[in-house]
This record gives sequence, structure tokens and C-alpha cells, in this order.
Amino acid sequence: MQRRVNRMLNSSHDHKLLALMNVKGFDPEKVSVTVKDGKVKVLAEHREEHTTIGGKEYHYKSITKEISLPPGVNEDEVTYSLGPNSVLRIEMASKCYPCLLSR
Repeated sequence: MQRRVNRMLNSSHDHKLLALMNVKGFDPEKVSVTVKDGKVKVLAEHREEHTTIGGKEYHYKSITKEISLPPGVNEDEVTYSLGPNSVLRIEMASKCYPCLLSR
């Protein structure tokens, strides 16, 4: 999946795009994006508790991703949005040549 996203990014020539992240399975309210000290940090957590015959089962998953901003990009220029297909899109206001894409 990640290779396909990177190929899609490279072919789109969208030089404002910093990263695309699939956060499917995470509650949008549990996805946190912060921009500080020249980096964009994405945190997402999901916890489930199920009662079974043998007791309780707990399922936990999380994502932590940190992206360095390209030189000269102001932290105030970074925007992000979560689309209906659970893809988090992180962009900057000005174009960057070449853009640093998520790995």
C-alpha cells in the first residue's frame, strides 16, 4: 500500500503535498496532528475491549509518524485534512521543489 501511495504522490506533481497517511480503523477524533520545532507529528490510537467466555480481550493499535518540514517552510503554513476515505493529507501553503514526501 505504501509503495502505491508513494508512486501516486510522485506522479501527481503536487509540490504542496508533504504526506498522505491511511488512518483507516482510527476514530477521527483520536487522530492528532501537531506542528512544532520544524516537524509534523501524527499520533493515532485505537483501543477495543471485548468480553469473552475466557475473560476480557483488549486490542490496541497506534500510529506515530514524524515528518521534517522542508527548509524554509514556516510551521504556520502547514495544513492537514482527513478525507472520508480515512486518508490524512498534510500540505503546505507554498510549493516546494523538490517536495519531501512521506516514506
